[in-house]
Amino acid sequence: MAIIRHHKELKVYNAAFDAAMLLFEMTKSWPRDERYSMIDQIRRSSRSVCANISEGWRRRHFPKHFKAKMIDADSEASETRTWLEFAQHCGYIDEHQFTELNNRYDEVNKMLWSMITNSRSWTPRMPSQP
Repeated sequence: MAIIRHHKELKVYNAAFDAAMLLFEMTKSWPRDERYSMIDQIRRSSRSVCANISEGWRRRHFPKHFKAKMIDADSEASETRTWLEFAQHCGYIDEHQFTELNNRYDEVNKMLWSMITNSRSWTPRMPSQP
């Protein structure tokens, strides 16, 4: 197994980033009257997944901080899935688009939950001070 040195090497980060970019492209065609409500909210929450993963990765030497950031990322992914439900019910995305994005975020949630429940394997021990 290769050593991961940067958050951009994490499968979960790349999956979340790709999903957020797909959402960004999709929201460009949504009604203008949703600009400051649903569009901003779904873009913010989807990007926040990535931001929390990168911040958590940087704090991985501190297990509690790492775990807290992965929990935050998981929560943001769940929020994004809620906005997807609204988008589908409002007719902004079709069943196929909803299913594709919902499945992507389901995978992100699963990977994050694995990192949360197995956080010790992701957080190296700090060397002790002399």
